[in-house]
Amino acid sequence: MDLPILQRLSPPGVTVLVLFLALSSQWLFHFIDPGPIPREHAYMFDGLVACLLICYWRTCFTDPGKIPKDWHEKTQDSAYGPQKDPSKVAAGQPNRWCRRCEAYKPPRSHHCKTCKRCIQKMDHHCVWTSNCISHITIPHFVRFLFYAVVSMTFLEYFLYLRVSILWSQKSLPSYLGPSVYRLAHLFVLCAVNSLILFALTLLLGRTIWSLSVNTWTIEGWEIERHHTLLRRARVLGGYLEGPDDVKVQIQHQEFPWDVGICRNICQGMGSGNPLAWFWPFASSPSVASGLSFEHNEIDDPSKPWPPPDPDRLFKKVERQPILGDGFTKSWDIDEFKRRQAADISRYTDADDEYVVRRRPFRERLEAVSSQDRERNHYDYDEAAELDDDEYGSDSDQPRARGDWSEDANGEGEEAWRNKEGERLADFGVDEVADFYDEDDVPLAELIRRRKQN
Repeated sequence: MDLPILQRLSPPGVTVLVLFLALSSQWLFHFIDPGPIPREHAYMFDGLVACLLICYWRTCFTDPGKIPKDWHEKTQDSAYGPQKDPSKVAAGQPNRWCRRCEAYKPPRSHHCKTCKRCIQKMDHHCVWTSNCISHITIPHFVRFLFYAVVSMTFLEYFLYLRVSILWSQKSLPSYLGPSVYRLAHLFVLCAVNSLILFALTLLLGRTIWSLSVNTWTIEGWEIERHHTLLRRARVLGGYLEGPDDVKVQIQHQEFPWDVGICRNICQGMGSGNPLAWFWPFASSPSVASGLSFEHNEIDDPSKPWPPPDPDRLFKKVERQPILGDGFTKSWDIDEFKRRQAADISRYTDADDEYVVRRRPFRERLEAVSSQDRERNHYDYDEAAELDDDEYGSDSDQPRARGDWSEDANGEGEEAWRNKEGERLADFGVDEVADFYDEDDVPLAELIRRRKQN
């Protein structure tokens, strides 16, 4: 895994920060009233810090999982889900093809741009752990956040006692109190610990919510995307246009993986034993357990998730036929190579993949002629207002003719943002591979599947 230098420094940097807060504070307490913390409290605090570091290191260095190529065949084996009700396992979910891995990916999997592979139940690629938070690493991540918040709350209490005593003695001469350097040390500890504790408390609350409803950040993005498509379709007659003017009906679908708070937590933590949820050395969930998931059966289990999205349908690059004799340009080989490179760069992304990005929905609305508005009786102004929250009133997306962006470096509909302003790339996902991956199965794979049938 080729990680940026800052991500490589994250694990040692966070470790040094934890040790600074935990050890230097206990040393400082010897010189500030009411003195060092009691021994039993010190043992408890140091134990919490040790649990914090163990869970953090496991979050950093546990492999987020490698999906076997024949995973869809192994899911039929009872060893991959002996306790699951076969009628409730989403075996009927259509398999999605990853063009980067050149393989099918299981439900809830996404291609990580940093790890360069598909990750099971990917939440995000965390820069602070330099690893993917996935089906395999989520239990360690939750335990790390829990022990971090608890241990830092302890430290916040110890710091508060000493700051309150100093404040009560503020009228005394300065030579009777701690030195300026120790006061500065105390101030740094209070500021750093308070800020980090506040941020981690919010993150822990959000993570526990995601765990209880079995909906992680990328899936929350998908749910918001689906609701946006429903609003668009409601204004535009129930259908949205896909590639080549294909009409796609948009129907409401419920998120299929929320099976109840208790089962959601057991699935996310990899165990039904509550004691194991807090044990720093608890085993990681197996790769096999993340190949299929229990379906809540609110909708037909054969319906795909994410729901059909006309903007995600893959469109091949259409080459225009050559007019004339085809030799209207210079025959010089260097000029030919330059023209060839310029032509390829129009449709090639950073991974040398031919991709035609679909223009943002708002731009396509603005490009509709007045005749189309009168003929179809669509209220495009109302539809445009629905998209104001996504792109703003003045979209800064690249302009191009038609439904497809001609600029390979520009951003298309894959850059859609949710209400919090987040796009797939913000979670570490390879946007092009994860957004434009529908129906892009190579011919050789289709032939192989036909032979198996």
